[in-house]
Amino acid sequence: MKKMNTIVCPHCGKEFSLEDADYASIVSQVKNTEFKQELANRLHELEQQHQIETEKNTLAAQQTFNKQLSEKETAISERDNKIARLEEQVKSIEKNKDLEYAAKLADKDKKISELNNTISNHDKEQEIAVMKEQQQSKESIHELEKKISELNAKITADAASEREKLEDQKGKYELLLKAKQEEVDYYKDMKVKLSTKMIGESLEVHCSTLYNTTLRSVLPNAYFEKDNDASEGSKGDFIFRDTEDGIEYISIMFEMKNELENGGKKHKNEDFFKKLDEDRRKKNCEYAVLVSLLEPENELYNNGIVDVSYKYPKMYVIRPQFFIPIITLLVQTSKKSVEYQRQLKIAQSQSIDVTNFEAKLYDFKDKFGRNYELAAKKFQAAIAEIDKSIEHLQKIKDALLGSENNLRLANNKLEDLTIKKLTYNNPTMKAKFEEARQAEQ
Repeated sequence: MKKMNTIVCPHCGKEFSLEDADYASIVSQVKNTEFKQELANRLHELEQQHQIETEKNTLAAQQTFNKQLSEKETAISERDNKIARLEEQVKSIEKNKDLEYAAKLADKDKKISELNNTISNHDKEQEIAVMKEQQQSKESIHELEKKISELNAKITADAASEREKLEDQKGKYELLLKAKQEEVDYYKDMKVKLSTKMIGESLEVHCSTLYNTTLRSVLPNAYFEKDNDASEGSKGDFIFRDTEDGIEYISIMFEMKNELENGGKKHKNEDFFKKLDEDRRKKNCEYAVLVSLLEPENELYNNGIVDVSYKYPKMYVIRPQFFIPIITLLVQTSKKSVEYQRQLKIAQSQSIDVTNFEAKLYDFKDKFGRNYELAAKKFQAAIAEIDKSIEHLQKIKDALLGSENNLRLANNKLEDLTIKKLTYNNPTMKAKFEEARQAEQ
């Protein structure tokens, strides 16, 4: 590898790299006195040339600067002229605006003057109107107070009357509800406390006790006992019979059924119709009655005495509370046929054809039974209407109380009505009322 040497220019300070041979040659030249002199001259020439180029570049730069300066001064002059023109335009516009504003201001002052004149004239009219309005307001308020007083008196009287009626209806309803609740509680208690067998027996005991305490003294000659005769293969629960003048005019086969019999297995009332009808026929009973607690959710059996003669003749289904009513009804119905039966026996003893007579007799009893069913349904409908009436009266009571409250609020608002509130946001009216007060003082 060749060894590199460096030399530094004494004027510009730049370093130059030289090979060993060149470096040695230069060194040898430097050592030469003539070379030194020539080198000095050469360096002087280079300095002069450099100075000339520097002055030349400086002159060119000065010329460029002067040119740019001249262009900038021209642009500034043009901008100043433009600004002067714009200022003149602005002054002209401001002058026109001042003139226009002055014209508008004068027109506005004219309109204000006209409005002031109008307001002045209107204030006089308004003052008269206010006085009239005051008088009318006083008369209206007085009339309104009178009507409110009359209405309050009427409402008070109506409310008292309705309240009295409601209390009376409420008392009756509460008594009925209490009786129904006691009945429900009775059967609930019976279901909870007793075994399945005892429940069935308790329903029989209940009906037997009810009969003995209610009808035993009324029908002293009547027969009402448990049916213990199972010689023909089956038996009912109770048989009722009654006679008059030695004539049996009524006989009823009773069967008691509870929903918890047979180990709690669910049954329908219809499941026992056939057996009950067979028991009635075997024991020569005219009527068959099923006293049932089955199907408690079925409204058909919850509305009174149910005639099921469309399936089996002279058969009825009742709840326990209708046990006494159905006996009473059938007794009253059948008693009317005693005289007919007496005449029938006389006719039979005289060998008279009584076929039509007997048919008419039984037709009468059937029609009477159906009329009773219709009457029972109407009775239940009447109870339902009473319940609706109670509900309606309660609504009327609530409406009257609401009306009373609104009237009270209206009266409070009327009492709270003042001149201050009437003249709110109306400075003209307010000023007139103030002048009126000062004049009165």
